[in-house]
Amino acid sequence: MFIVAAVAGIALQTLVARWYASVGAAPKPKKTAQTDRATIKLTAGKVRMSVGILILLVFSKHVYLSSFTSFYSLYLIDDFGVGKQAAQWYLFAFLVASAAGTFIGGPLADRFGRRNIIWLSILGTAPFSIALPYADPLWSAVLCVCAGFVLSSAFSIIVVYAQELLPGKIGLVSGLFFGLAFGLGGLGSALLGEIADHTSIATVMHICAYLPLLGIFTLLLPKDAELRGR
Repeated sequence: MFIVAAVAGIALQTLVARWYASVGAAPKPKKTAQTDRATIKLTAGKVRMSVGILILLVFSKHVYLSSFTSFYSLYLIDDFGVGKQAAQWYLFAFLVASAAGTFIGGPLADRFGRRNIIWLSILGTAPFSIALPYADPLWSAVLCVCAGFVLSSAFSIIVVYAQELLPGKIGLVSGLFFGLAFGLGGLGSALLGEIADHTSIATVMHICAYLPLLGIFTLLLPKDAELRGR
């Protein structure tokens, strides 16, 4: 059954790739003064730095998410004596909020700008994440929902932003960032587990609480107007 699903996925991707290739083969519009200005503004060094910053943001986001999905329930059980079933409800609330944040991020980026929402999503999580290890179970539930909702609104926007930085390389950008998302999350989870073995789960939660502060580097990204050559 799983093999059939995998083969169907490969066939679907092949069809999409052929369609995209035919679309890409169509005559492209001539460059305008706007696109020329964009080329001038974004040098190769600026593009590389911006991609590096986006990778750093993906790292902070997914390692923090990994810490939550792996250790938050255990943290509640060990530190507050919350029952296993109740602890799973806390985690469920966090994951639902994360899913909702993924949907809301795109429309907000269209209205307020991609860089602004990336900045708000990553750095804006910091007040909730930093306060969470010091909260009681009730406020912990509130803070984890807020953190999950705000943090998860960024990933799709980061991918689109990177695609604009590297036009014509949609496949490369998508593969790079989706691969990093899963890879960094897995590596982060293993590293955090090692730290937890030598210290405590509470220590891991305190360390990860400061990861969203890396969102400050978003200020170094090109503004949307500069990115689009406006």
